[in-house]
Amino acid sequence: MKRYFIILVLIIFISPITIITLKAIKNNSSSSNIDTENSDREEVSRMKVIIDNKEYNVELEDSETSKSLLELLPLELEMKELNGNEKYHYLDISLPTDKTNLSKINKGDLMLYTDNCLVLFYKSFTTSYSYTKIGHIDNLPDLDNNDIKITFTT
Repeated sequence: MKRYFIILVLIIFISPITIITLKAIKNNSSSSNIDTENSDREEVSRMKVIIDNKEYNVELEDSETSKSLLELLPLELEMKELNGNEKYHYLDISLPTDKTNLSKINKGDLMLYTDNCLVLFYKSFTTSYSYTKIGHIDNLPDLDNNDIKITFTT
């Protein structure tokens, strides 16, 4: 009878410790996955744009288009003026697309028109055109109505 009592006491004390240990292992594993996902996101989300010797951060979309653009960097592009609200450049290659009619373009949006036209919008407006969103620059200044050189880098 003593033997059964000792075994019962051991089970009562060991079971919670085992459960707590298993939960801790599971939580560490989950946070490790989250860290990996965050580091992947950080890799994708970093890009800089240099305009008139000033550097701006681009917050990139988590998309195949953004990843493909990153593989091309660094790029120094002569971007043409269009409509008093955007600069554009036709790339020599096609990028993956996920076109959406956004209806509103925001100042600082970096988009892909068709599959090879990189467009940086420097004014907000409404549109009926479809674009693939690449990213956004929060503090983009108004740009003049001339063609300009823009450097895209990591």
